[in-house]
Amino acid sequence: MHTMEETAPAPTGHPAGAQPEPCVIVIFGASGDLTARKLIPALYETARTGRLPRGTRILGLSRTEMSDAAWRESLEPWVRQHATGFDEEAWRTFARSLHYFAGSGTNATIYESLKSRIEELARDGEHHGNVLFYLSVAPSLYEPIIEQIGRADLVFEGKRWCSLDPDAMPWQRIIVEKPFGRDKATAASLNRALGRVFEEDAIYRIDHYLAKELVQNLLVLRFGNTIFEPIWNHRYIDHVQITASESVSVGSRGAYYDEAGAIRDMIQSHLLQILALVAMDAPTQYAAHQIRQEKIKIIEAIAPTPVDNIEWFAAFGQYAGDDREPAYHQLPDVPGDTTTETFAALTLHIDNWRWAGTPFYLRTGKRMAEKRTEIVIEFKKPPVDLFRFLTAADGSADRPPNRIIIEIAPTERVGVQLQGKVPGTGVRLDTVRMDFDYQQRFHAEPVEAYGPLLLDAMRGDQTLYKHRLEVEGAWSAIMPFLNDHSAPLRRNLNGNYAAGSWGPESADALLARHGRAWYNVDRR
Repeated sequence: MHTMEETAPAPTGHPAGAQPEPCVIVIFGASGDLTARKLIPALYETARTGRLPRGTRILGLSRTEMSDAAWRESLEPWVRQHATGFDEEAWRTFARSLHYFAGSGTNATIYESLKSRIEELARDGEHHGNVLFYLSVAPSLYEPIIEQIGRADLVFEGKRWCSLDPDAMPWQRIIVEKPFGRDKATAASLNRALGRVFEEDAIYRIDHYLAKELVQNLLVLRFGNTIFEPIWNHRYIDHVQITASESVSVGSRGAYYDEAGAIRDMIQSHLLQILALVAMDAPTQYAAHQIRQEKIKIIEAIAPTPVDNIEWFAAFGQYAGDDREPAYHQLPDVPGDTTTETFAALTLHIDNWRWAGTPFYLRTGKRMAEKRTEIVIEFKKPPVDLFRFLTAADGSADRPPNRIIIEIAPTERVGVQLQGKVPGTGVRLDTVRMDFDYQQRFHAEPVEAYGPLLLDAMRGDQTLYKHRLEVEGAWSAIMPFLNDHSAPLRRNLNGNYAAGSWGPESADALLARHGRAWYNVDRR
């Protein structure tokens, strides 16, 4: 066991791109939606393309009594629907690595049998017994399961429990799904529970957004090109917008969603991770501990939000009903007087030399105009406008500023927006955009984000996983928008924005009071 007193992540010693080692992947929550819809299809894809190490075995654990064959049969339709490039022979080969164990992860009596089953599968896979635990269960079960793993001596420091090779020192790692806590206190509690059983370099706090190609491409865009770094600061950038909008409703997830809301569901995890990658300084090398160190610096530099006038820094909303679906507050599992937000827009500032005075606007919501995840870097206008007396090509007097638009979903591309001269006599300006389309340029096949992340955990690469200080720092940054100080923002939310819109009027006012506007599809 060890303490959690360290203040910065330690080097992992596993370079990105190293060959992943075979292991037994133990999935707690084998009968759950995430396992069927994401994890198994992702593992199948890695196996089909030859990236899953030979000898890897997958052991699903859940309370439902089921045989190996029955679990494989139940998963096949999900893999057919959600995996890329289903192939009958590839599935049959992969399915032989799927095994099932009936039991509750919180029940201490199962662990002796579980340990024997893990050794059996390691022997079948002809490797030394590396184990990757995956918690795909309700968050309330995280700590009890972690405690049982520790008590069962499935994780060791300087000890050997694998009987396959007396000289082997296999590793044990754990992947923890979000939500990682409900607030700063519960996140810190979970981190302490993990720290009592696992070393920090064996803990993988997953955020599947970090495996998206364009999110990873942020580091290449910024630090692999000379032209961006000199202008990537408050002197030239007016503000940054990060949007993750969804056109779908909450649907049947009302009971869960009302406990979470848009801030916990999206901003605290996904969007703050994107913010950190946009705002961080360059690490001295491309290594997990150095990248995470720079992200921690940014998260901890987020300025505290003044709680006495918090309505100047945020806007909340709930979607109204239409002829297709009811309003959020009318869902069967949601209280009619709910104050949980399905839309949130926050203003954050970073107190450091690079970003002093530059606002970061984060926005997410359900039932919005379209599904879109994007980053907009909006630059300041030229100090002297030589063309101020000219109208734009569309007849307007106001010309859009320069922007870099990084689209993460549903398309993957980077665009640069600038001004150009319209051909012909005289001088007329028009806004033009140069695009780099990721799929078109590289002819890349879309990959389920969980696949690369699972392979990274198997190779011991934490680059795309979160350190505990990132998690706790992110909760600190958004707690003013969740605690009692947010009460003024939560009055009269019911149906305050139309389904299919870009959110409530208060979100537009959030930027308009500073002469800015959201980069919406109807304004491009």
